[in-house]
Amino acid sequence: MNLKIAVLGGDGIGPEVLAQSLKCLRAVEETFHHQFTFTEGDIGAIAMEKHGKPLPKATIDLCRASDSILFGTIGTLKYDENPSAKVRPEQGLLQLRRELELFASIRPVKVFPTLVNKSPLKKHVIFGTDFIIYRELTGGIYFGEKKLRQDGTIASDLCEYSEKEISRIAHLAFKAAKNRRKKLTLIDKANVLETSRLWRKVVTRIGESYPEVTLEFLFVDNAAMQMMLHPNHFDVILTDNMFGDILSDQGSAICGTKGLLPSASIGSEHAMFEPFHGSYTQAEGKNIANPIASILSTAMMLSHFGLHEESNAVVTAVDKSMRQQVVTRDLDATSKYGTNEVGDYIAANIIDSDENYNYNYENIGLGKSTII
Repeated sequence: MNLKIAVLGGDGIGPEVLAQSLKCLRAVEETFHHQFTFTEGDIGAIAMEKHGKPLPKATIDLCRASDSILFGTIGTLKYDENPSAKVRPEQGLLQLRRELELFASIRPVKVFPTLVNKSPLKKHVIFGTDFIIYRELTGGIYFGEKKLRQDGTIASDLCEYSEKEISRIAHLAFKAAKNRRKKLTLIDKANVLETSRLWRKVVTRIGESYPEVTLEFLFVDNAAMQMMLHPNHFDVILTDNMFGDILSDQGSAICGTKGLLPSASIGSEHAMFEPFHGSYTQAEGKNIANPIASILSTAMMLSHFGLHEESNAVVTAVDKSMRQQVVTRDLDATSKYGTNEVGDYIAANIIDSDENYNYNYENIGLGKSTII
């Protein structure tokens, strides 16, 4: 398969973790005889510095012309600590989602058995946790009309949804549930919000077309509590933009770190894959960022194109890196491995997944690996 891939490193640790994803894709190329063409584009704060805007037209054109998009992270402390900034890096990502109509965010939350002790929750509570959050991505309060009174004392954000926006992501979520454990949970605030009542109406009607899937409803406050108390209760979660944003963050706490969670943003014609974590600018350039979320996002991309064997090879290599404790310090405070070394190890094990593979641990600890 030949794929044209747009590479948007973005800000902070984005370019560093994305570089490890590219190592893994080159290993997939070599092992499975595919061809991937990578073209870089600017987005976020780096684009503001170079082009005066967070999403240049050239980046939009690149993404439209590509088969897929790999995205790093976005945002810097300069803007995070300046709430009065009129233009922000994150606006570039929101605009890109809208330009490409990436209406569905898919965020799996899965606890790796080797890392159950990293979670702040008890082992018996989280063991076996495996659910997916389907978050609507281009509607709701983040994209609604925004107002600020001239004197700066009153502000408002409009939350608005249409049946079409709800329906298209609901079908994706039901199809996912049909192929998993056949349970879908709609999370809303229908006791208060009119938009949530519309969600319930539309999703209930669509659910009639998927009789094999059990549909349940939870208010978002109760859902947030149940996610901590009984995470194994969930299979597929469907929710709106803002609730999905918040609950996805909470889901990462179950795993003990955001550094493991991948995500996909899907539209009818385009797809983008990115790590769930933020830009973590304090770690930029220090070779300490965890690249696993970015690498697992790459595995999601391969699966999206039907390359399931290739995707499984990436996931298997990631699992081996954790079992062998070739991880960054957020997972093991005593680790001698950095971002680049973990990426090298995972990529090497895509090429040769033999459990007895004689990897030079001394070299990887010193950053000397030249396998890729």
